[in-house]
Amino acid sequence: YQRKYAYQEVSRTLCQPQTKAEVETQHFYVDVSTLSLNTSYQLRVTRVENFVLRTNERFSFNATAAQPQYFKYEFPAEVDSVIVKVTSAMAFPCSVISIQDILCPVYDLDNNVAFIGMYQTMTKKAAITVQKKDFPSHSFYVVVVVKTEDEACGGALPYYPLSKDASPDEPVDQHNRQKTLEVMVSPAITSEAYVRSVLFCLGIFLSFYILTLLIACWESCRQHKRKGLLAAMDSPSLDTGHSHSIPDSFLNHGPYDSYGYGSFGNGSSSSTEGITDSLASAEVSYSYVGQEQFKRRTPSAPTRPLSIAMGERSLENVAGRPRLDSLSSVEEDDYDTLADIDYDKNVIRTKQYLCVADLARKDKRVLRKKYQIYFWNIATIAVFYALPVIQLVITYQTVVNVTGNQDICYYNFLCAHPLGNLSAFNNILSNLGYVLLGLLFLLIILQREINYNRALLRNDAHALECGIPKHFGLFYAMGTALMMEGLLSACYHVCPNYTNFQFDTSFMYMIAGLCMLKLYQKRHPDINASAYSAYACLALVIFFSVVGVVFGKGNTAFWIVFSVIHIVATLLLSTQLYYMGRWKLDSGILRRILHVLYTDCVRQCSGPMYVDRMVLLVMGNIINWSLAAYGLIVRPNDFASYLLAIGICNLLLYFAFYIIMKLRSGERIKLIPLLCIISTSVVWGFALFFFFQGLSTWQKTPAESREHNRDCILLDFFDDHDIWHFLSSIAMFGSFLVLLTLDDDLDCVQRDKIYVF
Repeated sequence: YQRKYAYQEVSRTLCQPQTKAEVETQHFYVDVSTLSLNTSYQLRVTRVENFVLRTNERFSFNATAAQPQYFKYEFPAEVDSVIVKVTSAMAFPCSVISIQDILCPVYDLDNNVAFIGMYQTMTKKAAITVQKKDFPSHSFYVVVVVKTEDEACGGALPYYPLSKDASPDEPVDQHNRQKTLEVMVSPAITSEAYVRSVLFCLGIFLSFYILTLLIACWESCRQHKRKGLLAAMDSPSLDTGHSHSIPDSFLNHGPYDSYGYGSFGNGSSSSTEGITDSLASAEVSYSYVGQEQFKRRTPSAPTRPLSIAMGERSLENVAGRPRLDSLSSVEEDDYDTLADIDYDKNVIRTKQYLCVADLARKDKRVLRKKYQIYFWNIATIAVFYALPVIQLVITYQTVVNVTGNQDICYYNFLCAHPLGNLSAFNNILSNLGYVLLGLLFLLIILQREINYNRALLRNDAHALECGIPKHFGLFYAMGTALMMEGLLSACYHVCPNYTNFQFDTSFMYMIAGLCMLKLYQKRHPDINASAYSAYACLALVIFFSVVGVVFGKGNTAFWIVFSVIHIVATLLLSTQLYYMGRWKLDSGILRRILHVLYTDCVRQCSGPMYVDRMVLLVMGNIINWSLAAYGLIVRPNDFASYLLAIGICNLLLYFAFYIIMKLRSGERIKLIPLLCIISTSVVWGFALFFFFQGLSTWQKTPAESREHNRDCILLDFFDDHDIWHFLSSIAMFGSFLVLLTLDDDLDCVQRDKIYVF
């Protein structure tokens, strides 16, 4: 602002040239200049005490805008890197901390402190990690400059009223603009700590691979035992009149357990095994409100071998049913869209309660190809999205390294461990869990698909006609999205700031959207949205995210438009869920709405046809309308996180809706998904605790953000946000397993007995 300030005392520390010895006499000139008309002054030369800082010792000093301070630090022989911590009890005046090589002159004024070295603006905290390899002399200067203005640190620009007779160029008296600071230099972590932390990170997530392998081996052994039991039952000894009891532990399993979660078994169990399991769950009943209860009965008294009797009974309603698969070749025109199923909707429109069999009429190979497009599309999106992101963050890191301006990136500087050109390697390493667990989930899905395809080749009756139709394309897309979330989160943490936060959230939107689509697909396999329309909607969400980040701050018009779109989208989605897709959005929608209101509310007061669904959807609308009102009234600065919160809340609402309707339909939750739900909920709780610690925030200035910085809490290497990365990756993996195994209890139930909701 080109203001002139009056100071009563000015001091500078003289720089000692490297070519001069300490005992050598040096001559220098002191020039004094002033804007005052007539000033008398005194010149005083004193020796600077404690000029060389000692390791792990605190040193306090005062500084003003006209009295900058700098000190020297020399690396001990056994220390390769140190962290310089500067603290102050006063937030203002704003100051700058700089690390400079041992050169003359020392740039210790507000207008030149950024010329060389590394520097940060500071209110109460500052921390800079310094490596010995960057300084040939194995020593450096710690420079502290108090700025003449506080705006760079988020402070207000003070108003200094001028007297009537004063000239506009008259210097302004800032009175006592002095700051008391404390500096301490302590050794940073060693290379052994880096190795230990990398091994710790790998050990945590590779243990999930080992656990999955152990579960697979256990299931494989169990399969062999069941095969032996069935072979014994088929032997002639069963006809001798001796009674044989079958342990429940061998019978109470799904129809093809080798296709269970985490399994890497050979998947070669015969269809007879599925028949055995069919008997075990024969007394499990499935009912729904307003429907007659359906119960499968066990055979009365088998006089033939047990396996044959069970086979005839369990397949009495299945074997005679026609195959719904078409054997014709799959043509490009066979792909179905939402418009293609209007005819199927009309066929079943008169039924009050739909069954999965009503919405599973399409050719399975066509549907398989349809849902595989989800994976290939997200893989293509990932490549084209990630490459420019990686290039951009590398440019950011290069700018930080070349200019030395550490205000560009919002790290937790008290726990930022550099490696190579990366300033915060620990924040990047902690994202490894997303990639490894995403890959593990893909392997589990691959094994499930292989075993399911083998069951189809064997014409296994349960695989053909029972359970929720198995389509794995969305699961592949979810696993890929989890891996990409890890990659893009690592890219964001290369240089976290306001402009690239969208990289960290883009695939979070996709994960939330894909999970909701998968929940919907479970009961609506034929009428689920195509990959193109789904990704177009997600692209629209990301578009709103970018617009909100750029234009959303304090823009009332934007928030009004977004809130209206949010409410309308909520109403449309609620209608889709309530009528289970049996409605049409066209020019006659308003006429039909008025007709329904007249017939159901005016002509006769009748309650909703689907009471459970109506109650849950009303609760969901209340929550979404509340979120829209919150955004319109508060208008949060972090629009990307606000939009993500909307997506997560709706995903949780839909998941709760699915669980409640599942239980209301007389279905049950098996042990493995129940354990996954409980453990995942606990892990999510701890993860959110660490997430909300808030170690930095780009909603404030860099200096104010550093006030939230905290020391490492795990292995002297990982901070709270790294723990969030660990726990959230595990929680996401567990959430995916919940979606994968949630309906395993239906694998023995015919599809015309599984209700749609």
